[in-house]
Amino acid sequence: MKKTVFTGAATAIITPFRDDKIDYEAFARLVDWQIESGINAIVVAGTTGEGSTLTDAEHRELIDFCVQKVAGRVPVIAGTGSNDTAYALSLSKFACKAGADGLLLVTPYYNKATQAGLYESFLAVADNVDKPCILYNVPSRTGCNILPETVAKLAEHENITGIKEAGGNISQVAEIAAAAGDKIDIYSGNDDQIVPIMSLGGKGVISVLSNLLPRETAKICSDFLGGDIKSSLAAQLKYLPLINALFCEVNPIPVKCAMAKMGYGENSLRLPLTKMEAAHEQRLISLMKEQNLI
Repeated sequence: MKKTVFTGAATAIITPFRDDKIDYEAFARLVDWQIESGINAIVVAGTTGEGSTLTDAEHRELIDFCVQKVAGRVPVIAGTGSNDTAYALSLSKFACKAGADGLLLVTPYYNKATQAGLYESFLAVADNVDKPCILYNVPSRTGCNILPETVAKLAEHENITGIKEAGGNISQVAEIAAAAGDKIDIYSGNDDQIVPIMSLGGKGVISVLSNLLPRETAKICSDFLGGDIKSSLAAQLKYLPLINALFCEVNPIPVKCAMAKMGYGENSLRLPLTKMEAAHEQRLISLMKEQNLI
């Protein structure tokens, strides 16, 4: 029997910086606030956490710090995917040893692997770790798409327990659910598709929005799973303008700005990411004020 890593909302947590170094004080406060607000899991060093521009030492230190800070209160899922499968495996082994509850494995970016390459790459990690693996499909960022039939093959592996679907293609999610929904947990990777994906049997969301609104994002999921679909849908639509503002520029540019306004680190990113354009920032701040976030 496969283990479900989490059900509900997991925050793809930002990595606060100060003077171009990880701001562990702000990170610790953010972790505590997330858990106190009822979030169901923490995803560390993923896309939103700027894992791709952390040094290897920073990446490992951040995973270890997060595991220690969370201290078993909710599951910690470590972003350990890479375009280099050997490095992904090394990082994944470290995360398992550090005590992470699961691994988030993005499709190898830039290389544009074939479906056979994707299959072999994920298997190379899953065969050699002892924690659940969540596949991460985000074709707009990686240049490749895990097809439903490949997901179904991978779902046969005992350590491959979930998929974060951020392709935006609801039809593909339906095909995954039809082909492997009883063998793999499906999570929305897009905050504007939480309810649609849960309606296809999804277990929840790996969320950017929940950095700002952990309690509310978790409630969207708990309401749906508890049968109150009307309330879940109403909240999904209520927060749509804010969700759109958080993705008006490439993630995590907007959410990093938002969290700095809320007191979690500086509005600082590493190149090639840059700060929000002024007009977009003004719109985001206005929407945050409407939600009494600042």
